[in-house]
Amino acid sequence: MSNENKVKNIDAPVHDWYRFVLSFPPHLVQEYIEKFGIEHGNIVLDPFCGTGTTNVECKKRGIVSIGIEANPITCFASSTKCNWEADTFLMYQEAEQIAYQAACLIDHCVELRYLTEEQNKLILKNSISEKPLSQALILRDAILAAHSRYEGYFLLALAKNIVYSYSNLKFGPEVGISRKKIYDVDVVPLWLHQILIMQKDIRQYSFQNDVSSFIINGDARSISSLPIRKKVDFIITSPPYPNEKDYSRTTRLESVLLGFINSKEQLRSVKKQFIRSNTKNVYKTDNDSQYVANISSITALSQSIEERRIALNKTSGFEKLYSSVVKLYFGGMAKHFQELKSVLAKNARLAYVVGDQASYFKIPIRTAELLAEVAENEGYEVEGIEPFRKRYATGTDTWLNENVLILKYVGE
Repeated sequence: MSNENKVKNIDAPVHDWYRFVLSFPPHLVQEYIEKFGIEHGNIVLDPFCGTGTTNVECKKRGIVSIGIEANPITCFASSTKCNWEADTFLMYQEAEQIAYQAACLIDHCVELRYLTEEQNKLILKNSISEKPLSQALILRDAILAAHSRYEGYFLLALAKNIVYSYSNLKFGPEVGISRKKIYDVDVVPLWLHQILIMQKDIRQYSFQNDVSSFIINGDARSISSLPIRKKVDFIITSPPYPNEKDYSRTTRLESVLLGFINSKEQLRSVKKQFIRSNTKNVYKTDNDSQYVANISSITALSQSIEERRIALNKTSGFEKLYSSVVKLYFGGMAKHFQELKSVLAKNARLAYVVGDQASYFKIPIRTAELLAEVAENEGYEVEGIEPFRKRYATGTDTWLNENVLILKYVGE
């Protein structure tokens, strides 16, 4: 029987194990897999893979894929989501044993469990209430103590529930604290239910477990130093946009609770691997702007932002960085395009999903158009900019376009 006949529901909710609120949708990846004619034998790379939407969609279709992700918690999520263990017979049974042990510990817990003082400084105040936090920490330790071969799935289920079932977080689009707090919740049963969902998903696609999905924790601006041994035929990705969204905050709570980030030094190390898309991850040693110094449109945009800041008499430290972020962002993407050549096959085709912005004093940033200039400057052919959707930006009270920039790399 062919793989195509085995897939009864290609849109089954594998993506719902864990994903960003604003991650690009599976149907868009499906659309470009079809448009590009991607098939078995091709290799697809997502250099900003996030929680693995592109990689999961490729794996469903028997297509080899590679993902690069700088954020360790989302890299872990992508890797786990693409590991469809064929033998899941004991998965739920082992989860039940862990759930029983955790429930007993919770029932007999005399004192609540807390994060350390340093860990507390890394997360938003009131991100999670005392009881759910204590129970989540007890469940986490029970999962780790079991040394199960399903540990990755178990921790990922916990990560999802920490954010969407146990915490006080809200997303709109930046992460914040909801007025309606969750003071008590059935932590263990909710986690166990998520394991059941995962098990059903994996069983549906277990026949594709031999299809490689290689996920790498790394910086998309340093691709030549990463362990990618084969040439890539296609890129389908959605990098960050230049705005004031701190992408590390979106996953901070689960990163801390699961031990991916435990100190300010670790957080800084993670953020330094990100494209400089906002003022909260700009550092004195940053020099990516040098890669777009010869692109007049980006220089002019940066100057107009700085002139608007002066005219409005805005003097905060972050506001003074707005003009720099624009150059650092597009410079970082230029460096990315340079590095990407080391792994691209001749005539590779690329799709970049990016959104326009107006975060910096409402001066429009036409991201796809500027990124097209950057790519062309690095030797890529621009095949077109295709509209994807419009987004309403509450901060600036404007509708902004999201587009797909289509590029081709002929080769050198």
